[in-house]
Amino acid sequence: MVVLNKIYTKTGDAGETALGDGARVAKHSMRVAAYGTSDELNCFVGVARLTSEGAVDEALSRIQNDLFDLGADMCNPNMEKDAEAEYPPLRVVDAQVKRLEAEIDAMTNVLEPLRSFILPGGSELAAQLHVCRTVARRAERLSVELATMESVNPAAVKYLNRLSDWFFVAARIANNGGKDDVLWVPGANR
Repeated sequence: MVVLNKIYTKTGDAGETALGDGARVAKHSMRVAAYGTSDELNCFVGVARLTSEGAVDEALSRIQNDLFDLGADMCNPNMEKDAEAEYPPLRVVDAQVKRLEAEIDAMTNVLEPLRSFILPGGSELAAQLHVCRTVARRAERLSVELATMESVNPAAVKYLNRLSDWFFVAARIANNGGKDDVLWVPGANR
């Protein structure tokens, strides 16, 4: 369990931060950018929850917890040492990805197929979920870039990829089951 008796430590005043394994890195490192963006996403999910209810709110609550798992995973780079660690670090697992897929499939089953791209908007919740979708995509891009340089849990990257899809479909659900989606009209303002 985490105990935070003092919020500021002054250990980051020189532009470095500690990773989960204790290593110090620059605050602008790719790893910090990746898990920092998942934290930013979690904040946007919190904002979306202000207008969500029922099953969508319950799912968003699970996603917020998963995003903390993802941050814990991403801040601990030594995956090859996991098996020998006395206290193995928390990692995102494929079951979390599969849960998102099942939820996406369940939501998609009640929607009419898309015949056009949609614009972010419609209801307040849908607009907020589209913001979550784009921040999830950015977190995914940063994680994929990080994986070209350092060890990254593949399940964490898959989770971010599915999560952006989840937000897209949930935004359609929030738009009256897709009936209030705002459709893109190509070249409408030429």
